Amino acid sequence: MVQKAKILLVDDRPENLLALEAILSALDQTLVRASSGEEALKALLTDDFAVILLDVQMPGMDGFETAAHIKRRERTRDIPIIFLTAINHGPHHTFRGYAAGAVDYISKPFDPWVLRAKVSVFVELYMKNCQLREQAALLRLQLEQGARPGGNGSKEPVGLLAELSARLAAVEEQAEALSKQLDESADAAAVATAAHLERKLTGLRRALDALEPGTTGGDKKIPPQE
Repeated sequence: MVQKAKILLVDDRPENLLALEAILSALDQTLVRASSGEEALKALLTDDFAVILLDVQMPGMDGFETAAHIKRRERTRDIPIIFLTAINHGPHHTFRGYAAGAVDYISKPFDPWVLRAKVSVFVELYMKNCQLREQAALLRLQLEQGARPGGNGSKEPVGLLAELSARLAAVEEQAEALSKQLDESADAAAVATAAHLERKLTGLRRALDALEPGTTGGDKKIPPQE
């Protein structure tokens, strides 16, 4: 069973949170509410999120300040942030949003379909990254077991590598299809994220190809996955 991605919704107005939930419910992911910047930061301490929808105008810690805290933390700095605002003070205000680390800046009232489409792209990228990390962890584990005396496990190395290669190929195919979709949308932030995913896939594929059939891989090193 595929685990659902978590999406963090941050807004001090309950009616706005309710509206966001209604728009994003069709994605069938886990929606997490936060009514303040402080509450959002607390949620980010324990859970991993695919994307954050962050209201700019909030009492106390506003969206810009909240984003700054998120980007300073190593655990959360790479989570995409989409700013939502009911006001527009012109280019300077928008620039401040991007400078705070946002991947997008949307003014209210926004098109529900457009917002849902943007969020779905980052959810899909997050899921592909999770799959890649799982494949990399499995590869490392199997290679470590194979490097131990008599540690071939229940499968021969050739069969194991073939299975890992097949699993990786499935992820590569999905990533390629997603990249083509992003090329058509011309969303620069999403395209850059997809390119980063493809580089990591290439590194893992190169590591698999370097393992010759019949070897244990004990003297091979796997490139670190970010």
